[in-house]
Amino acid sequence: MTKLLGALLVCLSIICGSSASAADKQLRIGTLVPKNSLYHRQLMELGEVWRTAQGGKSKYLVYPDGSQGGEAEMVRRMRIGQLQGALMSVVGLREIEASVAAMQNMPMLFRSWEEVDYVREKIRPVMERKFLDKGFVVLAWGDAGWVRFFSKDAAFRPDDFKRMKFFAWGSETEQQDIMKSLGYTPVPLETSDILPAIQTGMISVVPSTPYFALAGQIYSTAPNMLEINWAPIVGALVITRKAWDDMSPEVQAAMRVASDKAGVNLRAQARLEVDEAVAAMKKRGLIVNKPSAEQMREWNDLADKLYPRIRGHMVPADTFDDVMRHLKAYRALSGISNKAP
Repeated sequence: MTKLLGALLVCLSIICGSSASAADKQLRIGTLVPKNSLYHRQLMELGEVWRTAQGGKSKYLVYPDGSQGGEAEMVRRMRIGQLQGALMSVVGLREIEASVAAMQNMPMLFRSWEEVDYVREKIRPVMERKFLDKGFVVLAWGDAGWVRFFSKDAAFRPDDFKRMKFFAWGSETEQQDIMKSLGYTPVPLETSDILPAIQTGMISVVPSTPYFALAGQIYSTAPNMLEINWAPIVGALVITRKAWDDMSPEVQAAMRVASDKAGVNLRAQARLEVDEAVAAMKKRGLIVNKPSAEQMREWNDLADKLYPRIRGHMVPADTFDDVMRHLKAYRALSGISNKAP
């Protein structure tokens, strides 16, 4: 009887110990977004849901402002367990799954957010399955506005930018090679290097969304913005499959509901803040340069030249073709011409 009681006590201590360990978990999330931005606030709200569902002394930590390095570095940290998740743009997401580049690296393709939403939802199930196969779970999809070109000097035509030096993501070597072949000068850097680089003249043009140009004070040294929607910045919150599998089904269900809500909020708020950011920068000296119809044709011609270079290189050929097919179907349903306006 004494031995039996001892064995039961040992089993009880193991169960209690494992329960405490399960409750005292950590989720460490990295991101480039600024502290207290709408993106950061959504991450914190999601963290409250996870902490409540997880219980115990669970800790949810968000590292904003790129404090964990660039997006490629955050992917590396997730793979070795230093981070459990990250909110990233396609630049980082494609380090996990290359096909996601189709949502961001096809310039002048999407003409509206409705087109972006339609195509994303069509390819989303297959995309998320690919991420899962690579060891990551997509919790929420978001976006951050349209990329515009912020430059020190005014520029309207594609050729105007050939005398300038572009910020380029250090991890996107294929994009840099394409730019060089077309006569442009990319300078590979990390996001944290943008402001000092433009201040010192290392670069003279930054492709950026208005929101981040305002938050990062890019417009103060690059006060000219070309008003074209070059491409949407698309992103997602992902966590490692290991972190996901460590959650109970109840916690997973709570996270799914909260993540879907966060994705809707991120997309809706980010799109509203684009116009608000431009208005705020204009009050502080931003010059908005609107290209003429002829100049817009030059930009569309440039995009058409880029697509054969992008297909099969920056974007896998099958995904490229799927996006084109879905976009064509959407425009047919909406009575929109496929021909560039």
